[in-house]
Amino acid sequence: MGGVGVVFDEEWRALRDEAAGRVYEPVPDPVALTREAVRERLADFRGRLVLVPLDERGGLWTTRLGGLDWICAFSGEEALARFAEARGEAAREWEYRLVAGARLLDELVPALDFPCGIALDAAGPEGIVFPPLRGFVPDGAALDGEVAAA
Repeated sequence: MGGVGVVFDEEWRALRDEAAGRVYEPVPDPVALTREAVRERLADFRGRLVLVPLDERGGLWTTRLGGLDWICAFSGEEALARFAEARGEAAREWEYRLVAGARLLDELVPALDFPCGIALDAAGPEGIVFPPLRGFVPDGAALDGEVAAA
């Protein structure tokens, strides 16, 4: 009986010694990684010109989803065509305006009299939304900013 305990003790000591010599890499925080990826996409969006389809009155085309209005913006004509195809409206001529992403977030969204976010490349694999929240739009237009306090 004593021999089994000795073998176990030796194996346990060897495992502890091996573990003590290992260098453990920290596990990346998935939330922090996601936040950083969103910040990068937001910075890219703010610095680029995007296509924004126009509605029948010549205003920026919006859609309602999840109880909010969204301005649909596209990184290029191919992304807009993919969106039109997904809606079954590929044959329709889509008029659009080129708008700076920063202008959409900083000027146009706050000028609206309703909460509105931006949906970039809505029908594509790289689509992303910028909701009307602090960090995306000015506090005065953010649902969790001054608008929420009023």
